[in-house]
Amino acid sequence: MAQAIFIILSLFILGCALVVVTNRNLFHSALYLVFVFIGVAGLYLMLQAEFFAGIQVLIYVGAILTLIIFAIMLSRDLMNPNVRGFNRQWWAAAIVAGLLFVVLAVVLVRAPWPAAPMGEPSPAFIAELGQALVSPAYVLPFEVVSILLLAALVGSILIARER
Repeated sequence: MAQAIFIILSLFILGCALVVVTNRNLFHSALYLVFVFIGVAGLYLMLQAEFFAGIQVLIYVGAILTLIIFAIMLSRDLMNPNVRGFNRQWWAAAIVAGLLFVVLAVVLVRAPWPAAPMGEPSPAFIAELGQALVSPAYVLPFEVVSILLLAALVGSILIARER
């Protein structure tokens, strides 16, 4: 039963994500992104990570997606159906995205994926996991993510500004 729900939820997320990247209307893409984020929250619920599911909905749907929709609505040209959906640099973005996909695929294939013990995690394990997330080993990925979010924020401001 859980595997069927996982497959249905995964297909829902992939379908909505496909609509997000292929839809020519940016506002509609942002609305479909809501379904992707909610589907990912559903995956967190299936993993019994209720806190992450709540954070997923609060931060991604409540904050980041609202920011994206405001940026879209405040930009005059983005809502104009006569404006081209692509710019002259689409091929460079496609190359960078392809290279990033290859790097991520190589990392995913080569990384060891130890199996977690089945059953309820002990409180000591959860405390150990929390300490590991704020340890020096994960400082660099945390800072990279924060810089990425800052770049997304600055990019949203640049897109939304008046010319």
